Amino acid sequence: MNDLTFKQLSKKTWGDFEKLFGECGACGGCWCMSWRLKKSEFDKNKGKGNKALMRKLVLKKKETGILAYIKHEPVGWCSVAPREDFLRLNNSRVLGKVDDNPVWSIVCFFIDKKYRRKDISTELLKAVISYCQKKKVKILEGYPTEPYSENMPAVFAWTGFPSAFTKAGFREVERRSKSRPIMRYYL
Repeated sequence: MNDLTFKQLSKKTWGDFEKLFGECGACGGCWCMSWRLKKSEFDKNKGKGNKALMRKLVLKKKETGILAYIKHEPVGWCSVAPREDFLRLNNSRVLGKVDDNPVWSIVCFFIDKKYRRKDISTELLKAVISYCQKKKVKILEGYPTEPYSENMPAVFAWTGFPSAFTKAGFREVERRSKSRPIMRYYL
């Protein structure tokens, strides 16, 4: 994947984000707002409402994530921001805080169907590491899903797989559920 490039989601790259996510907002009108809102709020805003909320974050220059490109075409997305930005993550028993250290969290991936199973998520993780180094982040955390079969549907892979995190240099630091390790990268 030598031809991959990466850009932060911004006002300038918003059109690329829309193109990648398509009319449905990636997965059922999510627009990558699932972790940022209470479930009731998320459900109420599915579709256009979540899209508008994400756009608002982008216009306010909040941290949202990184886009991956091949030949100027958006092919992938990785959501990354300070952990405190993810309301539902902070309320999770399984994915609750490991300790009191400040961390940035990687909560979501979306890869264009034509480019899945090509290690783009691993490359996105490496780009996120580089991006976070520039932001002086000390700890990155991810919450991948342990696949229960080799043909796990992509819709269930939106938090990534442990293998991609391991390839990018992350290590498991906690596991409170059989299928959900908490993995960290120390910068």
